Amino acid sequence: MTGSSVWQQVLDHSNRADPYPLYTELRQTPVRRVEDGSYVVSTYQEIVALLHDPRVSSDLRNIPEVGADGSVPGEGLPGLPPSFIRIDPPEHDRTRRLLTWNFGPPHRPGRIDDMLPDMREIVTGLIDDFADRTRVDIVDEFAYPFPVTVICRLLDVPREDEARFQALSDALVKSVDPTTGGIAERYRQRVKANADLGQYFTALLDARAGRPAGDDLLSGLLRGGGEEEPITREQVLSNAALLLVAGHETTVNLIANGMLTLLRHPAVLDRLRRGDEPDLAARVVEELLRYEPPVHFLAESRNTLDDIDIAGTTIPAGSRVTLVLAAGSRDPAVVSDPDRFDPDRAHNEHLGFGGGIHYCFGAPLARPETRIALTELAHRLRNPRLVADPPPYRANPSLRGPRHLLVDIDGVRR
Repeated sequence: MTGSSVWQQVLDHSNRADPYPLYTELRQTPVRRVEDGSYVVSTYQEIVALLHDPRVSSDLRNIPEVGADGSVPGEGLPGLPPSFIRIDPPEHDRTRRLLTWNFGPPHRPGRIDDMLPDMREIVTGLIDDFADRTRVDIVDEFAYPFPVTVICRLLDVPREDEARFQALSDALVKSVDPTTGGIAERYRQRVKANADLGQYFTALLDARAGRPAGDDLLSGLLRGGGEEEPITREQVLSNAALLLVAGHETTVNLIANGMLTLLRHPAVLDRLRRGDEPDLAARVVEELLRYEPPVHFLAESRNTLDDIDIAGTTIPAGSRVTLVLAAGSRDPAVVSDPDRFDPDRAHNEHLGFGGGIHYCFGAPLARPETRIALTELAHRLRNPRLVADPPPYRANPSLRGPRHLLVDIDGVRR
């Protein structure tokens, strides 16, 4: 079997339920060129090296298919700057510092902590709705509405707009799916989805005109923070769209993957239900980020500014690079018995939140969301059991998670 054919199988939806044997084959050649001319990197040390290499750019305008003239724009809105995950230092660093100042620790340590009671209240209400039910869909009825409600409160976005921005979010997620059309067409779709999200936030900001500024993240971005000048309104639009989409899409997968994994490992689920190990939930989440992460690879988001020699292969300048984070997190060179789910690992090296300057901005929010969600599901669902294993999966091979997760229950505990 050729290296390229292995990658095509990873992208094939028929292998979505269990791509891990294919990742084992990928790691036999740590860096390989695939059919479309891009390079796939699948081993831990090589992924980490490239995540920290300044010769690897996140600016899509450096990709030949896009072009510096912006003829096929990437992440940015037409006439607007790209979001901070699509730019390089020093512009990236300044924007990220401002976002971090308003998002949470160390400058706003209470931002996330103050939301914990709200998170528990949201989760409690969702599980209360399962009373008198014998079957629930953990995705549609829990893993999706929970983080959506949280991110809406964080950005002060009206929850009643959920149907509208979810349709926009779905369009954006589809545009980063490497199995849908060519790269140029996907960029055009992304531009349209981002433009629509930008229009939504423009209307939202216009509606706030004349009102006192709130304490939400969106208002904070408009004010600035620390020693940084406020970013422009255009930059706020670009980054608000990113935060709205990224703030729930990946967390939905992490919670759904987590519940599926716990149901497949009833001994761990029972330990979490008993509640006599205070740090177990945190360790479960970290192991999930390694074992069943919400993001499997970074597709079309990295490109080389210079020739890079790595693992015996030269990646030429101007090449697109896909970093297969999920394969790196199960690399036996750094993780013992990597295909075993074990929250008691003494050392857990994972790439669940990426690394380098683009380390997941939302990690301080995703961790407590998932801890609370899985702990309450474990405590309150009576005798939960899978209806189908494997469940049906989403189409996207990168943002991988169940499309539905049907679970039979004998009711819920108070």
